[in-house]
Amino acid sequence: MESGNVLLSSSSVIMGSGEIRNNATLICVPIMAESIEKMKIDIDKAKASGGDLVEIRLDSLKSFNPNEDINTLIKESPLPKLFTYRPKWEGGMYDGDENKRLDALRLAMELGADYIDVEFKVAHEFFDSIHGKTHKTKVIVSSHNYEHTPSVEDLGNLVARIQATGADIVKIATTAVDITDVAHIFHITVHSQVPFIGLVMGDRGVISRVLCAKFGGYLTFGTLEAGVVSAHGQPTIKDLLYLYNFRKLGPDTKVFGIIGKPVSHSKSPILYNESFKSIGFDGVFVFLLVDDVANFLRTYSSTDFIGFSVSIPHKEAALKCCDEVDPVAKSIGAVNCIVRRSNDGKLIGYNTDYVGAISAIEDGLRAKHNGSSTTGSPLAGKLFVVIGAGGAGKALAYGAKEKGARVVIANRTYERAKEVADVIGGDALALADLDNYHPEDGMILANTTSIGMQPNVNETPISKHALRAYSLVFDAVYTPKMTKLLKEAEESGATIVTGLEMFIGQALEQFEKFTGLPAPKELFRKIMENY
Repeated sequence: MESGNVLLSSSSVIMGSGEIRNNATLICVPIMAESIEKMKIDIDKAKASGGDLVEIRLDSLKSFNPNEDINTLIKESPLPKLFTYRPKWEGGMYDGDENKRLDALRLAMELGADYIDVEFKVAHEFFDSIHGKTHKTKVIVSSHNYEHTPSVEDLGNLVARIQATGADIVKIATTAVDITDVAHIFHITVHSQVPFIGLVMGDRGVISRVLCAKFGGYLTFGTLEAGVVSAHGQPTIKDLLYLYNFRKLGPDTKVFGIIGKPVSHSKSPILYNESFKSIGFDGVFVFLLVDDVANFLRTYSSTDFIGFSVSIPHKEAALKCCDEVDPVAKSIGAVNCIVRRSNDGKLIGYNTDYVGAISAIEDGLRAKHNGSSTTGSPLAGKLFVVIGAGGAGKALAYGAKEKGARVVIANRTYERAKEVADVIGGDALALADLDNYHPEDGMILANTTSIGMQPNVNETPISKHALRAYSLVFDAVYTPKMTKLLKEAEESGATIVTGLEMFIGQALEQFEKFTGLPAPKELFRKIMENY
């Protein structure tokens, strides 16, 4: 995707409200109530929430008197209105007479609607029916693909065909089978010579709804409530405005993101976006639900996409995708941070996991012994059991070994544990045998798997009775902050260290690599205390 050729001015836009924005992309709030009264309430909420316009979904109404209801909504709505009357054959709820449906849209135009949405399949017929009539309404002609996202060439042809109907604004909504599908829509958005709404539905398409502001999309949709959406993947208006700082995104905004699967639980977007905002850094940090990390990095290869945090399960595969790898990350065999070098576009891989986790564990041990610190690490000579042989497990095992600990890797698959143990210089254990493994007291346990992470909060990798052998237990999972493992460890008398400590530690180092600026440590802690 050649997203570097952005056909946009980098100057700010002053909107009618006097608000200064870095983009002209509108936020449209879908209104899908079952009654006119509830619609009016929701429209007021949309205005109060900062929406630019509302999409009135007429097909959501249980009873509908076109003349009276459309008139009421137009006269009493404090925001510009887009009327959509979506039929079932295009993913909506209307299943009645087609002529009556189009009559309602024509009526909305006559009564002064700001926008109406007409499906591409009936657009020619619709425009023929209003030929010669004057109106101020902008007509959006839309096409929805609920199966996949076509190629850039096919999308370009579709734009031309939609434009040829007489559309004022072209809207194409596709479905993301893979996150790389979104690049097709970005390409069309950047190069479109007509006002264009390009959105990709589904969890893998969420970035289309945020980054359209960077690439010049006409509008995006933001819902009043999470989960109450008119299409899968829509963010809330609150998240658009306050999580992603949507108004300040522009052509020069650098894109960062968390690569993972799953990824929606991550607090990284909250942490980085708040930090970017507080220091005035022109960047945005997004969720990246990635299936194939190599394919993702190949596709988003422009210098618009400049840095990535890498999460489960991609840390080892990501290392192979980097042009250069930091020696420590190479020793560990996994990266959790990738930075695109600005001068040559090369990908540089780092591992900041072990620093964050090991420092937090050392601090926990020192606190346990009233801060007494002999020279060297309190981990020296300790038996350090790591659960998990993935990228994070390898990082912690490496860090503990570097500090002088004796390392044991426990994994569901013994062979995998043995493989990592041989590289690190430790012992291996099958996870099923961990409950009966207590060669000595005062051991340290570190869970680096996703066991116990939301939504599976009742899971734990080890039984409670086995925790008595450990003096300190660390869990890399930080959603929830207090996992079942940590609760039971605390009840068993162990010192506990939460994944939040590791998260903050590794994020501080990543922030500096991403921005070239000193990490705001106190701000990081303050932000995470609120979540």
